[in-house]
Amino acid sequence: MFKKLIFLLFLLGIAAAGYAYYTVMVAPVVPDGEPIVVTIPTGANYEQVMDSLAAHGVSPNRAIFDPLAERMAWKRDPMRSGRYQLTAGDSYTDLIRKLRSGSRETVKVILTVEREPENVAAKAARFLEGDSLDFVRVLQDEAYIESIGYTKETLQTLFIPNTYDMYWDATPKGFVERMIKEHDRYWNKERRDKAKAQGLSPAEVYTLASIVHSESLARKEQPRIAGLYLNRLKQGIMLQSDPTAVFATRAFGITRVLNEHIQTQHPYNTYTNYGLPPGPIAMPEISAIEAVLNPEEHDYVYMCAKGDNSGLHNFAKTLAGHGRNIAVYVANLKARGLR
Repeated sequence: MFKKLIFLLFLLGIAAAGYAYYTVMVAPVVPDGEPIVVTIPTGANYEQVMDSLAAHGVSPNRAIFDPLAERMAWKRDPMRSGRYQLTAGDSYTDLIRKLRSGSRETVKVILTVEREPENVAAKAARFLEGDSLDFVRVLQDEAYIESIGYTKETLQTLFIPNTYDMYWDATPKGFVERMIKEHDRYWNKERRDKAKAQGLSPAEVYTLASIVHSESLARKEQPRIAGLYLNRLKQGIMLQSDPTAVFATRAFGITRVLNEHIQTQHPYNTYTNYGLPPGPIAMPEISAIEAVLNPEEHDYVYMCAKGDNSGLHNFAKTLAGHGRNIAVYVANLKARGLR
């Protein structure tokens, strides 16, 4: 009888070990369905992570899971932060390996035509863990800005509009460091040589591109506009760009630039100052940057909107020709009942 009891206990031990092995190595802990993305904030402790897993329907047997998490060196304080994708059928060990390995999910950080660094900060915070104020503080820290080779006026030239795959828990300075790498990658030798051929630095190209972009979203005429402004720079003519007057007066959203805007004394107003403004007036599209690097060669120094709701412009080489284009603009506005 005693031997039978021992044998029975032996079988039970084997069964328990088998169950434990099955639970840990085979039995799914992640429920069926679409992949689950779990977000672990920076500084989270083990219990907070377990709560986050449970909120996504992942509820392992803690009597088995907790010791396993310790043996597999995942449980620590604080836990590894990030976004992790779990798939249906993941076992206990699959789950821990994914959360422990650092094979984190990335997020797409989309930078488009943000006006100023503060707008870049707000956009980055939409995709990344940090609060927008954390990003703003970094982008307004003049000592830090100087340490990376910029000023508050030129900082916007760091950001190249694009979509970037980044880890969700990237810090504000980590974000800036990534932008520096992307900036340097974009400004390769070929582009730097083209900028030099125009007598401009990369930052000046970016600044002029911000004006070109603000003048016209029509990519087909951006090289012509870039050529016009380069002609003005080389001939010592004021750029007299309406968008710079708008930026200087912060009159964003107006439908027509008036004398009160163009007469405002401000470093960014190219109606009252020669040359380029101290920095960009927006983040330009890549097409505008490329337009400045590859401008159309011509003798135009004047431009005027057509006024026909096309968003396009007429160009002139002389003041007389510009006067005729203004007449066309006024006539088109009248035909549309706008004047």
